[in-house]
Amino acid sequence: MNDPRLTPFSGRVAHSSLQGQIAAPEFSDGQMMRLRVPLADLRRSPDGPRDRQIVQGARLCQLDTAGEMAYVQAESDGYCGWVACAALGPDHPVTHRVRAPATHVYSKPDLKSPELASLSLNAQIQITGAEGAFLRSPLGWLPQQHLARLDQREDDPVSVAETLLGTPYLWGGNSRAGLDCSALVQLSLHACARPCPGDSDLQQAALGPALPPDTPPKRGDLLFWRGHVAWVCAPDMILHATAYSMSVIAEPLAPALARIAQTTPLAAHIRPD
Repeated sequence: MNDPRLTPFSGRVAHSSLQGQIAAPEFSDGQMMRLRVPLADLRRSPDGPRDRQIVQGARLCQLDTAGEMAYVQAESDGYCGWVACAALGPDHPVTHRVRAPATHVYSKPDLKSPELASLSLNAQIQITGAEGAFLRSPLGWLPQQHLARLDQREDDPVSVAETLLGTPYLWGGNSRAGLDCSALVQLSLHACARPCPGDSDLQQAALGPALPPDTPPKRGDLLFWRGHVAWVCAPDMILHATAYSMSVIAEPLAPALARIAQTTPLAAHIRPD
């Protein structure tokens, strides 16, 4: 059976690429859109729970609508779901991404001017000019040190994850305001221009083969449990977003393994390709 998280089929309209693979009342190429708000929930159904979140500038293929909700598939990871129609805008060029954990959009190129919005890591925007230490966008002015061109990517995903230490835990969250274990991994890899699915089971299947059980962990490895994933940030430390502390924390590996094993055994040790 096709995974509904990754299968662009609203129940009424399916993407044209699925013709001959599934039975759908209607097929469509969809329409490419951009998220035009800082953060939005991607829901399982029009009035259902949040599965993931998407951030400013995310490119989305809109396939269907139901009332005030639109059914979309995210270009970055293929994740499908429903988002508020009001959060969508026309597809447009973007030139930069947010490289800091979060940043403010200012009304003027002045750090004392009122802020207009806050954007999170990997948000994408169009830069149209510069003045002093600020870059101009259609949203307002942003500090240039918090931005990078789209072709400028980070080198080490664990270093990116470390900048998110202390972020509150939020189930399905994908931003500095709150994130979960799989989002910490995805945000970090996407900042390095490396593909990564949105959920931990998908990540376990996609990011590399499981290593032998006696393989010594090293920085950059991933440890998977049922429903959970953590970065290895040092041979004896892990970094993860966990409900244990309701935040992103780094903690010693051995006691963390012992604590988590009381609930679920370690499922895989992966060294991402």
